[in-house]
Amino acid sequence: TAWRAVSAIEQKEESKGSKFLPLLRSYKTCIENEVEKICDDVVEVLDKYLIPKANTAETEVFYLKMKGDYYRYFAECVTGDKNKEAGEKGHEAYKKATEKAEGLPTTNPTRLGLSLNYSVFLYEIINSPEQACKMAKGAFDSAIGDLEQLEDEQYKDSASIMQLLRDNLTLWTADVQEEGVKDDP
Repeated sequence: TAWRAVSAIEQKEESKGSKFLPLLRSYKTCIENEVEKICDDVVEVLDKYLIPKANTAETEVFYLKMKGDYYRYFAECVTGDKNKEAGEKGHEAYKKATEKAEGLPTTNPTRLGLSLNYSVFLYEIINSPEQACKMAKGAFDSAIGDLEQLEDEQYKDSASIMQLLRDNLTLWTADVQEEGVKDDP
């Protein structure tokens, strides 16, 4: 993202004591403000129009997941109180979506996509690798047994999301194990 690129450049320039630092920081603030506005606008549409009019559990789960996603996007590019508030609101939206998703089949692509995105949120925003791994593994393990019963199109969607869950689990468990080795005296 633009924000990550500018943040990386900012760190590099900061270490050099660059004269362009104020300009970079100003541009980074502009990006943050723009992301905040977009996220606020999307969440407002979701809250005012889409979530209240959702006529199926799957539709409501999809919109609640989307709400959590937009709070995650915003939380990724801010710090301090704004990060904390976006994290709390995102967590709340993902939790509501997860409760609603309980009635959907474990192989449902919307339910699996929710587990994927929520686990990424737990890992990256909440900074809880254990919770992220538990969620991703739970979703994967619950769905794997029922995967063969799906029709072709839904099978492809579900299998690709499950592969992403597995990829994240592999990466995250390696990170957790690596951290454990670093912490040992």
